[in-house]
Formats: sequence, structure tokens, C-alpha cells
Amino acid sequence: MQNIIYLILTMLLLALPVASGAATTARPNFVFILGEGHGWSSTSVQMDDAVPTSKSDYVRTPTLEKLAQGGMRFAKFYAPSPRCTPSRVALFTGKSPAQLHMTFINEGRRDSGSDPNGRVITPSASMELPTSEVTLAKLLKGAGYATAHFGKWHMGRANPSQHGYDENDGANGNGGPDDVDNPHPKQLYGMTERGMDFMARQVKAGKPFYLQLSHYASRQGGEATPEALAAVKGWGGNLNDREIAAAAADLDLDLAFGQLLKKLEELGIAPNTYVLFTTDHGTPGRNPPLSGGKGTVSEGGLRVPFIIRGPGIQAGTCSHVRVIGEDLLPTLTALAQVSEPLPKGIEGGSFAAVLTNAGKGTVPRPREEFVVHFPHYDKDGLGPASAMLLGDFKLIHPYETGALRLFNLATDPGERRDLAKEMPAKAKELDQRLTDYLVAMNAQMPKPNPNYDPSKPTEVPRGGKRKGKQ
Repeated sequence: MQNIIYLILTMLLLALPVASGAATTARPNFVFILGEGHGWSSTSVQMDDAVPTSKSDYVRTPTLEKLAQGGMRFAKFYAPSPRCTPSRVALFTGKSPAQLHMTFINEGRRDSGSDPNGRVITPSASMELPTSEVTLAKLLKGAGYATAHFGKWHMGRANPSQHGYDENDGANGNGGPDDVDNPHPKQLYGMTERGMDFMARQVKAGKPFYLQLSHYASRQGGEATPEALAAVKGWGGNLNDREIAAAAADLDLDLAFGQLLKKLEELGIAPNTYVLFTTDHGTPGRNPPLSGGKGTVSEGGLRVPFIIRGPGIQAGTCSHVRVIGEDLLPTLTALAQVSEPLPKGIEGGSFAAVLTNAGKGTVPRPREEFVVHFPHYDKDGLGPASAMLLGDFKLIHPYETGALRLFNLATDPGERRDLAKEMPAKAKELDQRLTDYLVAMNAQMPKPNPNYDPSKPTEVPRGGKRKGKQ
């Protein structure tokens, strides 16, 4: 059924008129920019046209603003996980971290399940994306696209070439190819140069392409160019040192992105190229007006910016359709007119029809609910938890206590009012659906720790920060 829906949507998309001024190339190009740890309100783009606080009050990202003005932004885009590795594998396979058993991060640290004093023992997560998985790059490459990945990989040690990328700069982690503490700004501009060179060569060869540029952490420990720092300080205002550093790092990111968009114009392929920007999870710390952040299943850890510009997309639109990271693979393959059926187990659906309908419509998926399974100790005081979104409701199931939390995101996107006691039947209903999903995915689950001693402090402070790179 999913493949039939996919083929119907693709046929409808192809029957639509091409946007005015678009190139006549049969298949479009794709440039996918994946930011690192930028939350819903981390840029100067207002992500929700009805929520003025859904943008930063001090960061300036004019290139992203230009992208939003020329395309569509999504007010309800969700990362598959509040952490880097699990989000990335889901973005590029269309499968959830729960299904892949890749629910935590590959940062050289021992798994939190080894903590002897936690109330539950958390499962060990896989740290390597199997080369047998069919990625977006593999599907596009099989359809005749040139493919490239430059920047942060963080999905295992296998070279990206084994996952469908014709060109890449290595299976890089947080330290980049040089394995340094601060890859920025050197690698930011370096990957941009490599990306522009890749695009130019494909245009010369007359071949459609998929370019993936994955940024390193710019807001946590990243450095900025002297020019960006000077520009931010010239804005005036009362920014503190932390805000100046974050704004300068983001300005560098935005300037590099501007170089890329300018190159598309110079090559004459901008009208026939889809440009996407999103990020892998929310900002560390606070993400107003949402609650929580990186490492939590709260909205601040999961709801992130998503902007897309390209053929057939009405400029300056804001969509309120909920879209999830797992939707990208079926959507981009539909836009690319890939005839090969989607792999088994895909959990996302194509929102191609939403793009050509002024941001309105629905996304057909195998399941109605969207689940984030994060059974690990990290930055959340709740400890290991899973979250499920269905309609306007969001359920959070913490595994330490089992005390369900229920929110109505339509009226309470900041998750301030827990409705679990007011609506116990709804909480129970959603929790059963969550359980059914996790069983169907054969998800790895926490289990009670028989050695738990409440009189001893846990090794991982609740909501605290572990040692090592984040």
C-alpha cells in the first residue's frame, strides 16, 4: 500500500506545472544542509508565522531568511532523536532509531547502562549504520544521480562511500578530518568549497546531483572568524560573551551557506535545485519558547527548523503540517522520480504533495503516531524516556518511575501543563499505542536495575553534562 501511495503522489507531482523560470532539466538537483544542534528558535527565521518567539532575538542569519522567503518553512518539523547519531541515521534511511537499534551516540564513551546506581539499566546501542541499509544516497545513485557527503558523518566508522556517496571527506566525527576540538571555521568553509566544486563538475558533465553538507557543532565550543566576531560586536546591543560567540559562529555558517546559494545562481541551476536546511536536534540548554533541549524528549530537543526551496514550491509559505525526519527519504526520492520501490521498513512518508499545495495536506505514513525512543541517561532529569505524538497530544513515558506525562501541543507547545491526571484514559490509550509500536519495532528497552540503591548518587547527574565531547 505504501508503495502504491508513493507512486500515485509521484505521478501527481509530475503532472504539475514547473515553477516559472525553472530550468528544463528532467530531474532536479538537491543540496541538503544539515546543521548541528540548532533548535526551533536558534535562527533569525520565524519558524511559525503565528509565534513571534519562534526565532532568535539576537542571532542574525540573513541567508536562511532569504531561503525561507523563497521557499517553505515548516512550523512542526521533528528530528528523529534529541541526539546526533540516531537522528542522522533516521534522516538518511527513513527508519527510526528504535528500529535500527541506534538510539544513542558514538562519542567513545561507555554506555550509560553501565551506571550501577540508576533505577533502570539502559540498553547498549549500535554505533555503526549497517552497510546493508538502503540510504537516500544509494537510491539516488541507483537512479543516475552523482552523490556527495562533506562534513560531519558520525554514523559509524565505515566510509560514506559504502553508503552510496560517490565523493566524501571521510567518516568524520565531531573533530572533523583533522580530529581537533574546534573544526570551525576551517571545516565549515572547506566543506563549502568542496561542495561548490562538486556541483560545478556535475553541471559540466550534465548529471543531476545530490549534495549533502553536514556542519560541525558551531554553538558549543566552535570558533568564529575574526570578521564574524567583528560584525556581531558591531551590531550593538547588550549581548554577553556567550551570545556574541554563538551569534558569530552562526553568522559564519550563514555566510558559507550564502556562498553556496550564490554558486547555484552562477551555475544557472538554482531554479531546478531543491535546497533544504534542517538540524539533527535542538540546542543544548534552553530553547524558548519550548521546554528542554538537546538530550531530552521535550519539544526543545526535538522540534527544529526546516526550510526547503525548489521547483513548484510557493515562496514565503509556512506549513503547519507535522513532518518528521524519516519523511525526507521518501519525499526526495519522489521529487527525483526514483522508480525503484522504497525499502521495507520505511517509517516516513512523502510530503511532496504538501510542497506543491501551499503547505497544506497530509503525509501518508505506515503509522499515525510519531515515536522518539531514547532509553538512555543523558541530559534529561526524567532519565531514559520515550515520547509519542498523535494528533495534538504528546505522551512522555519516563522509564525510571513510569509516571506518564501528557500534553496538548495545540494549546501548550511549551509543555507547561501535564494533563495525565486530568485525562488518565487518554494517557493510558496513548501509552498502549507506544508499547505496541516499540514491540513492533523490536526496540531495545530499559529494564529494572536489581542493584539500585537510592541512598547512593548516580554516576550520571540528572540533567547534567558528562565529560567528553558533546
